[in-house]
Amino acid sequence: MAEAQGKNIRVRFPPSPTGRLHLGNIRTALYNWLFARQNGGVFLFRIEDTDKERSKPEYEASIIEALNWIGLDWDEGIGKEGRGKPGMKYRQSERVDIYDKYLAQLLAEKKAYYCYCTKEELEADKTELVKKNLPQVYVGRCRNLEAPPVGKEPQVIRFRMPDGKIEFDDIVREHVVFDGKLIGDFAIGRKPGEMPLYHFAVTIDDYQMEITHVIRGEEHLGNTPKQIAIQRALGLPEPTYAHLPLILNANRGKLSKREADTALLDYRDKGYLPAVMLNFLALLGWHPSGNDEIFSKEELIKVFDLRRVQKAGAVFNQEKLDWLNREHMKKMSDEEIAKAVLSLAPSPFAGSTPDVSLLAKIVSVERSRAVTLRDFATLGEFFFKLPEYEASLLIWKESPKEEIMKALKDAAAAVTKVSEGGFNRETLSRELSFAIGERNRGVVLWPLRVALSGQKSSPDPTEIMEVIGKKESLVRIALAQKKFES
Repeated sequence: MAEAQGKNIRVRFPPSPTGRLHLGNIRTALYNWLFARQNGGVFLFRIEDTDKERSKPEYEASIIEALNWIGLDWDEGIGKEGRGKPGMKYRQSERVDIYDKYLAQLLAEKKAYYCYCTKEELEADKTELVKKNLPQVYVGRCRNLEAPPVGKEPQVIRFRMPDGKIEFDDIVREHVVFDGKLIGDFAIGRKPGEMPLYHFAVTIDDYQMEITHVIRGEEHLGNTPKQIAIQRALGLPEPTYAHLPLILNANRGKLSKREADTALLDYRDKGYLPAVMLNFLALLGWHPSGNDEIFSKEELIKVFDLRRVQKAGAVFNQEKLDWLNREHMKKMSDEEIAKAVLSLAPSPFAGSTPDVSLLAKIVSVERSRAVTLRDFATLGEFFFKLPEYEASLLIWKESPKEEIMKALKDAAAAVTKVSEGGFNRETLSRELSFAIGERNRGVVLWPLRVALSGQKSSPDPTEIMEVIGKKESLVRIALAQKKFES
């Protein structure tokens, strides 16, 4: 990319450990990762835990688990301290002394000041601004104080926002302009020795970690002028920005948990392949130059281009996700899918743990009906445990009971003729054809298929029998015959 030429590219993924990694987060991580990989750059992973109350170790562990599952490796940061920049700390909670140094500089240069306004005063100011239809920014009560107010303690440290416009070029949104007056003096910390607030911490982190490109979601666009103002006040270099579109629902509203699972690992648990989630998320806001939509991770590195990221929101399409999962599974062998199913759930079938070769046979039979890995466990359950079913399900259309009983008897006889060594689809199909004779095929094959599966919809009976074997096939046919005898 033109934007990356001549630079030692360094990008970052800085999630907050306040919840599980959702789709918007992981798409941001993916775009950063792709940009770094195609430019020979560094992909850095750090943790932004300024929110002490909501940040939890288990959420950090979940974030790492999600990154590992989807295959986004990082070059520097959490778990790799000492690589690239020895001694660097990558959790904001461990960097308070570093932030204090820069806070002190801003305070000494009068570019920041202590604010003594109470919450009640700020709420009253906000109410008055709303009445007057004015921008809801800090009114500047403490901006030019000569001395601390008597009997009041400082509440926050505020950055002195300069007058004028903040302008910057964005790879996705092109030229962006903000009016500093509409931002006002914003809080950057509480007091030295305490965790600073987000805008200040992230600005210092990006500088110290030498981040060249900040690629993040559109929801951060309004944060950018604040961070640029801090950079300029401290004389720090400004990274290049790229703000990605929001992920929307079908009605172009914000995607919520009511409409789709928003945590990445939910899709793992539902049986989607990690390669599919990478492929799908890459297409949520980015369009390749050609018509291809199915990409491996390696192919994405070659074709991804930040300049082709759209400005408009990206609509989450469940049908497309399902289609991609099917298409990726088509490229996998039966054995590969079987291993993936077992990695998802070691004992997926009524507590049974089949070997890979047996499960591969089931995969071969159920491929046409499965959308996800989880579907193989659901669709293949009857191979291990015959479900309960009503005798009426054995009836082909409106065939008489006696005809169905004869059909099952003839099917059992045909199956009995087939030797254990030749018990396969081809031989079974031949013997069943002899048993069917001049009858409608459905009269024999429908009750036989139901007897073997216990389901209204299931694979061809010869495919089922090849998997479960001769003995179990005859046992199930006998059970079906008993349903009519009772």
